[in-house]
Amino acid sequence: MYFKRFYDTDLAQASYMLGCQKTGECLVVDPVRDIAQYLDEARRQKLRVTHVTETHIHADYLSGSRELARATGAKLLLSGEGGEGWQYTYDDGNQVKLHDGDRFMVGNVRIQAVHTPGHTPEHLSFLVTDTPRGDAPSMILTGDFVFVGDLGRPDLLDEAAGGQDTRFTGARQMFASLRDKFLTLPDYVQVWPGHGSGSACGKALGAVPATTVGYERALSWWGRLVEQGNEDGFTRELLSGQPDAPLYYGRMKTENRDGPALLGEVQPLAELSAEAVKAKIASGARLIDTRAKENHHAAAPVGSVNIPDGGTLETWSGWLLAPERELILLAPADRAEDLRRRLWMVGLDHVTGFIPSPEGLDTAPAQPIPVTELESHPDALILDVRAKTEYEAGHLPGARQLHAGRLPWRLDTLPRDREIIVHCQGGARSAAAASLLRAEGFDVLELAGGYDAWAKTQNT
Repeated sequence: MYFKRFYDTDLAQASYMLGCQKTGECLVVDPVRDIAQYLDEARRQKLRVTHVTETHIHADYLSGSRELARATGAKLLLSGEGGEGWQYTYDDGNQVKLHDGDRFMVGNVRIQAVHTPGHTPEHLSFLVTDTPRGDAPSMILTGDFVFVGDLGRPDLLDEAAGGQDTRFTGARQMFASLRDKFLTLPDYVQVWPGHGSGSACGKALGAVPATTVGYERALSWWGRLVEQGNEDGFTRELLSGQPDAPLYYGRMKTENRDGPALLGEVQPLAELSAEAVKAKIASGARLIDTRAKENHHAAAPVGSVNIPDGGTLETWSGWLLAPERELILLAPADRAEDLRRRLWMVGLDHVTGFIPSPEGLDTAPAQPIPVTELESHPDALILDVRAKTEYEAGHLPGARQLHAGRLPWRLDTLPRDREIIVHCQGGARSAAAASLLRAEGFDVLELAGGYDAWAKTQNT
């Protein structure tokens, strides 16, 4: 059996390829939209992508399952569980619905679908058996069910998709899935989850890529509670302290259910002149300044949002950018195409060009103010764009908390007749959030060093 894990560090998301070298067939589980990596790996291993599946209707990124199945002619196997409202609504004619206990073969590798609701009602995990080595499963792909050291959160439907108290039903389903499905497996079964440390799909995910059933049974926070039958204690612990969910998750969930738009053949990204960019901005386009925040602060292009090229570009772009809006990249020519592909991950498809330098654009300085200047702005709204849990652990007096990932949906709650001073923990998130507010016409300043800088002044 051939097995490979693909990992997107920005989204902290894992997808998998399982193949049978003898027959040349392979399966891809939970692919992202930039499918070239799977096609390239299949060619290197002399495999054909014959099956594509996903563990559930994802909320944190746009699925590449439809794109990959269309490109390869593979069978698309999707969950048929979950009941009304949790069924996929698209069918390209190559789809097979999977239910609890269903099995299919990828060459000599047997895959069994296991219905494991909790994170979402339709969620499946996949037991993998390399049949030439015996009839017992060797691994389980758990998606957003069991992580290393944690579990998939059951409150995302409430947090990001407008659900009403679905978290309690989800927690009970999670408890039953662990008791009746996961903990019935042998301790030696390897566990390969869909996310790692940094994902917002759980609150304390481990950084190592895999675990085992036995390890989680013995050392996880939840193992003892489930084996004791303590559902109430389990529910309290699972639901407490979950981070704010960015509101773009609701959009991702809907698009993945109804069928992500197919990218198909994509034309190379065009380099634009400064005059062309200014005209597009005047017509409503958004410029994404991918330079470091220090460069943006020194000369911020009018109408731009500062989302630096780095490990958080996909996440922050999902937080702050609208999918229907035309987008332009301020990025070097050798980075523009890669950045465009990363934006596909969160459904931002309308990138129409790039400009390699801010030269010729209208710019203005946007330097943060030091903590010592706060007293000079007594009437300003202090806007804390950290997570709710960070705010509750300590915050500036009178500050209002609004997670950066919810900002675009809450602009109408912010004042346009007074200054807004934006801060986060150390200055990275606030730079992106403040640039969005500036582009939307608010009177905005940033607090240099964020909460950390303010806290130091309280200890001296």
